[in-house]
Amino acid sequence: MSTTTELAQTPFHSFHQQSGAKLVDYAGWEMPLHYGSIIDEHHQVRKSGGLFDVSHMGRLRFTGKDARRFLDRACTRQIAGMTNGQVRYSLICNERGGCRDDVLVYRNGETDYVMVCNAANRAKLLEHFEQIRDDLTFALKDETTGTAMVAVQGPEVMELLASFTSEAATLKRFRFTVKNLMIAKVMISRTGYTGEDGVEVIMPAMFAGQAVKMLLNNLRPDESGDVPIKPIGLGARDSLRLEAGMPLYGHEITEEIDPISAGLNFAVSLKKGEDDPDVGSFIGQQALQKIAAEGPKKKIIGLKIEGKRSPRQGMTVKHGDRAVGEIASGCASPTLGYPIATAYVETEHTEVGVNLQVDLGRASVDAEVVPLPFYKPGS
Repeated sequence: MSTTTELAQTPFHSFHQQSGAKLVDYAGWEMPLHYGSIIDEHHQVRKSGGLFDVSHMGRLRFTGKDARRFLDRACTRQIAGMTNGQVRYSLICNERGGCRDDVLVYRNGETDYVMVCNAANRAKLLEHFEQIRDDLTFALKDETTGTAMVAVQGPEVMELLASFTSEAATLKRFRFTVKNLMIAKVMISRTGYTGEDGVEVIMPAMFAGQAVKMLLNNLRPDESGDVPIKPIGLGARDSLRLEAGMPLYGHEITEEIDPISAGLNFAVSLKKGEDDPDVGSFIGQQALQKIAAEGPKKKIIGLKIEGKRSPRQGMTVKHGDRAVGEIASGCASPTLGYPIATAYVETEHTEVGVNLQVDLGRASVDAEVVPLPFYKPGS
């Protein structure tokens, strides 16, 4: 008897096959790792633009009179006060202050919100939300399989988007609009996970194939015959987000890592509910207040690595002969031309310019603490 688990497929699966993608298992989904060279795809996004299938991400809708109150209970960021068309980055924490997930919350209206979460955490969050809903009145619908989601990222994306919709092309960061395209309602947000400008688009699953064709078939090649937007896989998505200093669940944030240590203080409303009982506190707030007051024992840092080898998650970071931390993520940066890494290190060794070492197994290499993010557009 076969024990192979059938992988879920996104609405763009046939497009990936036709485009020659190498498909891999990612959080139970059959996803494109790359379509050719990961390094070429990385440079394509930094130079011009790339199209990512991110339909594996969870999409949850909260509706009803207590939807906002519930989200303020679940989210570290204050949801009260958001305006229609606004997107807000937040964390979902456990009682200890560890991160269950990081999410984006979209406000359609006072009683209508959408949350985008990580694929690997969708089932966990759905169970968690049922456990903490108590007597609040709202409906929670998992819209993941009924919708599709793409990210279009790169320095030329917003200008190109203007030929499709002028309203979307003038969106401010962390804002979204809902457009009627043919027979489908499409949500377009100026958000992303690459460090570049661009948008993320949520649409009905049945419209996915048509939408990609409509986008890619209307792109004009440049003088060399190259097109400004090409499909990009998960490999480049990871190196792009690491250069941009963006956390990946399971690496920079986990159930054991709190957002204060992760440098995500901006996404934590430590005084939530103190002046407004209707807002209330969030789960893990008391634990995070204590961590913030005492200071975290370890903090996230960026490392510039000497040599050519890239550190891997879990490798030991040393100061002299003493272990002071470990690597969270590492890669050879295509943009910068040298290996980079994030690491959790004892707070006294986290100042920019401090020299540390990374144990690669057979040898140790020197590493310098550098500011995060490693890369900013235009730098």
